[in-house]
Amino acid sequence: MGGSAAHGELVALGAVKGLILSGGKGTRLRPITHTGAKQLVPIANKPVLFYGLEALVEAGIEEVGIVVGDTAEEIRKAVGDGSRFGATVEYIPQDQPLGLAHAVKISRSFLGDSPFVMYLGDNFITGGISAVVEQFIEEGPEVLILLKQMPDPQRFGVAELEGGRVIRLEEKPVHPRSDLVLVGVYCFQPSIFEAVEAIAPSARGELEITDAIQWQIDRGRQVTPHVVAGRWIDTGKMDDLLECNRVVLDLLPETRLGTASDDSRLLGKVILQEGSEIINSTVRGPVIVGANTRVVNSFVGPFTALYHDVLVESSEIEHSIVLEHTVIRGASKIEDSLIGRDVVIEKSDTRPRAHKMMLGDHSRVSLA
Repeated sequence: MGGSAAHGELVALGAVKGLILSGGKGTRLRPITHTGAKQLVPIANKPVLFYGLEALVEAGIEEVGIVVGDTAEEIRKAVGDGSRFGATVEYIPQDQPLGLAHAVKISRSFLGDSPFVMYLGDNFITGGISAVVEQFIEEGPEVLILLKQMPDPQRFGVAELEGGRVIRLEEKPVHPRSDLVLVGVYCFQPSIFEAVEAIAPSARGELEITDAIQWQIDRGRQVTPHVVAGRWIDTGKMDDLLECNRVVLDLLPETRLGTASDDSRLLGKVILQEGSEIINSTVRGPVIVGANTRVVNSFVGPFTALYHDVLVESSEIEHSIVLEHTVIRGASKIEDSLIGRDVVIEKSDTRPRAHKMMLGDHSRVSLA
C-alpha cells in the first residue's frame, strides 16, 4: 500500500494492531498518582491516554490492546470496550512494570502474527501518527521508530543514524552521538518477539525495548527512523503536563456550551463545557472550563484547565490544571500548579502570596 492510502483503505487492510502501555506507576507525578492512573490525568479536560487511542484510530488501527497494571480497573472504567473511540479494546494485565519489552512479550496472544504500533500511554504528539503508519506499511521495515531532535538528548534514549538507517541506540548516554531521541511510539513486525525472547534483563531488572531493537540492528535487520516534525511531550512530570495543556488549549476550537453572566468578561479563547457557569468573573483564554464547574467572583488566567464539578470562588488562578470535585475559595494567586481530585483550598486570615503546588487527591490546604 502506498503512502497516499486513504483512511478507509488502512482500516480495510486490518493488519496493523495497536498496543498502548498504561501499566506504569507514575512515580514522577506523585502524590497525584497515589490514587489514580497517570494516563488519566486530563490535558485540556481529556485524559492523556485518550489522545493516544484517538491517534491510533485516526491512523486506521481499530484493534487495540491496553497493557494495564495496578490501575487496571480505573482505566477499564474510563475506556470501556473502546466503541466510543471507534475501536475494540482488549486489556492485558501486567503484574509488575518489568520493561517495555516485557509488555510486548506478555501481549503476544493478543498481537498474534500482526504488525503493530506500540504507543506509550502518557505520550502526546501533535499531528497524530497516520503518516508514520503509512510509512511503516509502505516500506515494511522490521522496526520503525519515532525520533525527535532535542536540545538535551542525554536525558533520553538516543539514536545514531547512517544512510537513513538506525545503526545504534543508547539509553541516556553521557556523550550522545546525535540529538535524535526516542519518542514513545514504535512500529514492529512480529519478528520483535524473537528479539524480546533473546535479550536479558538490564541492570535495573527490566527487559528494555532498546535492547530488543539493538538486537535486531546487530543482525542486519532494517530499523527505519521517522523524525517527528511536530511537538512531542512526555507527560510524566508536572511541568510537562502543564506545557502539554498549554499546547492543546492553543489547538482546540472555541465552544460555548456553558453560560456567563452579563457582569463577566470572557477574553480570548474560552471553552465552556456543558453546565459550566461564569459569574461576575474574568476569564482570559485560552482556558477550558469543565462540565458543571462554577467560577464565581474570580479571575482565571491563560492556559488553565478546570475539570468537571470544580468550584473557583473569590480566587485567582492561571497556567494550572485542576481535577474534578475540587474547591478553591479565597486564593489570591495560584499559578503553575497541578491540583488533584476532591481538594479543598481555602484562604487563611493572613495575606497570601503567589503559590505553586502539586496536591494529591483529598488534600486540604489553608493558604497563609
